[in-house]
Amino acid sequence: MSTRPSPPATSAMVTTGLLESWHIDGFVASLTNSASNTVAAYRRDIEGFIAWFGSAGTPNQVDRLLLRRYVATLTTTGFAKRSIARKVSALRRYFAYLRREGVLAIDPSTALRSPTGDGRLPRVLDQADISVLLDGPSPEDEPHWRRLRDDAVLEVLYGSGVRVGELCGLDLDSLDLGAGAVSVWGKGSKERRLPLSEPAVTALRAWLTVRSEVVSANVGPALFGNERGARLSPRDVRRIIDRRSARPTHPHALRHSFATHLLDGGADLRAVQELLGHADVATTQRYTHISNHRLREVYSESHPRA
Repeated sequence: MSTRPSPPATSAMVTTGLLESWHIDGFVASLTNSASNTVAAYRRDIEGFIAWFGSAGTPNQVDRLLLRRYVATLTTTGFAKRSIARKVSALRRYFAYLRREGVLAIDPSTALRSPTGDGRLPRVLDQADISVLLDGPSPEDEPHWRRLRDDAVLEVLYGSGVRVGELCGLDLDSLDLGAGAVSVWGKGSKERRLPLSEPAVTALRAWLTVRSEVVSANVGPALFGNERGARLSPRDVRRIIDRRSARPTHPHALRHSFATHLLDGGADLRAVQELLGHADVATTQRYTHISNHRLREVYSESHPRA
């Protein structure tokens, strides 16, 4: 059936009783190898689709044409390509789950694709931006402990390329300063051991001398804390960036810059993939496009016959 019922105004109108026929809880429970943020996003994506379709319907009423119409609607209503790609991924995993469980005889999402086209290149910080972030002067009224913490946070973000969520999840036993390494838990609950730069080791040692004065004992072994003594949050990290950056940027830009600067320096793509914790090398390959773009800019600015 390709004609959808009149949808509710928002996904908030999808009631628990009506969702039972959609097997949402079972699908979410099946995502055992996915990070908690991914699981939460997939739940929202599926509930959003059900709200659009009409929660009084059932999965058996969904066909390939209807899914394509839904993706087209997402495109015309202004969703970013990356958001649409995630929603399509959620739908494919959801309907594959229903097929495995015998709820559906045919998976309608088999040939479903997200819109094609090049996504926006991640913004890469140049060396001047990095210098301001890492070595810029402190405000006169800034507490000494905050300067030490912020230095350590930024050095780890740029020096090791960790995700913001990975950094906020670090505990004291994540560090091996003698070996210059840190262990992080990434997406899919996978652990990886990363090198720490010498400036990061120095900054972390300095921070650890005052950490106990800042981080409450109630939060356990959290490596970084905020002004209230709680574990550092992604929002706290954004505030650090806002205070230190010469121009508006995002914490994830440090990860983009880490990867791009490694490739610019001749690092092997597979090695960068391992450092970033990407399951698929294709995800890492986008940074090669950025590097090529930067090289082209340098060529155009520098070569006399460019």
